[in-house]
Amino acid sequence: MAGKIPQDFIDDLIARADIAEVVGRRVQLKKAGREFKACCPFHDEKTPSFTVSPAKGFYHCFGCGAHGTAIGFLMEYDHMSFVEAIESLAGSLGVDVPRDESDRPARRYDELFSLLDNVDKYWRGQLREHSIASEYLQQRGIDGETARRFGIGFAPDGWSNVLDKFGKTPEAIERLLATGLIIRKDNGQHYDRFRERITFPIRDQRGRCIGFGGRAIGDGEPKYLNSPETVLFHKGKELYGLFEARQALRHIDQLVVVEGYMDVVALARNGIDFATATLGTATTAEHLNRLFRITDNVVFCFDGDRAGKAAAWRALENALPQIREGRQIRFVFLPDGHDPDSYVGERGADAFVAAIESGLALSDYLIGELAGQVDMDTVDGKARLAELARPLLNRIPPGVYHELLVDSLAAAVGLGAARLGKMLQSQAGHDPASAQPASGRSSPARTSLKNGQPSVVRRAITLLLNEPHAADNLDIEKLAGVSRPGIDLLQDLIETVQAEPNITTAGLLERWRHHEQGRHLGKLAAVEMPESEEFDAAGELSACLDQLALAGRKERIEFLIEKQKLNPLTDEEKSELRHIV
Repeated sequence: MAGKIPQDFIDDLIARADIAEVVGRRVQLKKAGREFKACCPFHDEKTPSFTVSPAKGFYHCFGCGAHGTAIGFLMEYDHMSFVEAIESLAGSLGVDVPRDESDRPARRYDELFSLLDNVDKYWRGQLREHSIASEYLQQRGIDGETARRFGIGFAPDGWSNVLDKFGKTPEAIERLLATGLIIRKDNGQHYDRFRERITFPIRDQRGRCIGFGGRAIGDGEPKYLNSPETVLFHKGKELYGLFEARQALRHIDQLVVVEGYMDVVALARNGIDFATATLGTATTAEHLNRLFRITDNVVFCFDGDRAGKAAAWRALENALPQIREGRQIRFVFLPDGHDPDSYVGERGADAFVAAIESGLALSDYLIGELAGQVDMDTVDGKARLAELARPLLNRIPPGVYHELLVDSLAAAVGLGAARLGKMLQSQAGHDPASAQPASGRSSPARTSLKNGQPSVVRRAITLLLNEPHAADNLDIEKLAGVSRPGIDLLQDLIETVQAEPNITTAGLLERWRHHEQGRHLGKLAAVEMPESEEFDAAGELSACLDQLALAGRKERIEFLIEKQKLNPLTDEEKSELRHIV
């Protein structure tokens, strides 16, 4: 029968299956406390190291590392395909496997996607009916074709336009709240989030609307407003205009990252279809992962003011762990007073393309920016340059790029590359910012599993895998800006649990079975948790997040204080320092 097996069915099947029964039909198990033990069926051994945990729903061999869920066991032991294993397990439980749209259970988010799509259409219709909105776009140089391509609309003035049209039942109101389209007041009443704003639908990689951005007309504050974090929309992962760029271009040679919706739209209006924008947040590792899955050439283009330069430096810091051979990152700074929208409008598309093609390579920007903070005419200044560069270089994965950057730094400070490299390496262990960098999506898990003192991230992942419900009420925003090996994996796990509150340990492992991280998650899931009633997994997991957030703030404070000694901070950096101290 054709059709994809829905994920929610697979999750439910794994949760309902008794893995001890599945394995016990094929392997002789012996009871050992809360678990079962046996000699591993996947490698020769005399002393049992193969354990089956009914509570967690998975098996693990401490000898060869084999592990998995009931589905994975059937695939490995009976040599079944993934689909065959699901059908076998479902048959043993007496349930049918849904295989096409008509048989599929209603998916959790279908109604939310449908709601956002309908509101998107409603606001696009309102754009045609309100001359104030259409005239504003015309003044900004946005023609009708470009507005249609990006789905630009208008949320009229008024506190309850969306609420009145789409929130006629308690269930409908809950959907509006879940998508961030309305806000609940202290007295229990509600009002529209977007009012008298040009609206920009934010689309995922499949083109589905997952949230909105709104630009105030006139002097309204804030000038730009995004949907809040929801089960569908995570601003640290999404990039505005990326879907439209992929629709417009068959092959994308490069992507330019700008700061705002209007920048993306204005560039597209002038034939530059390879622009995308972050959504009111600094460029994250997840943003970079998405960009580098599409192209090896990424250009950051920022306004020429102090805020733009501060944003560029934050982008550089987050980009360092992503650097490797074959990837190229450049930085472009427009003249003060210009953003991409105004620059392309005044000077044209050719001038903008020329500007990004002549952008600073990441290595040149890094060394040049740090050199500007010291006196390069003195020995002390050159030594200080090396000291400032050290924690940044230590975040770059080992390889050719890292070595070439050390060569460039050595030339700048007047030392031999080998000598400087040895000095940087010998000091790395004393640097709080020199933790091993994550290279891609698999390295964080590998790094966190090294022998020695367990990392906080590793402990948090272990707790979450063993007690998924402990993540139900976690504030994932605490991890914003935290740079630690494995932090992306921890965030993904938390988001998965919060989106699927009934998911089990086995369900999580099954989700990551095809990923490199899955090998390491099995080891952490096999860790035994205390049986004491005093053990509070949720409290300990929350404490781990607090500790990570505190460490992230401490590193940022230290960096800003050190920078302040050499160069005046920007207004944005001063405000940030006051806020986090």
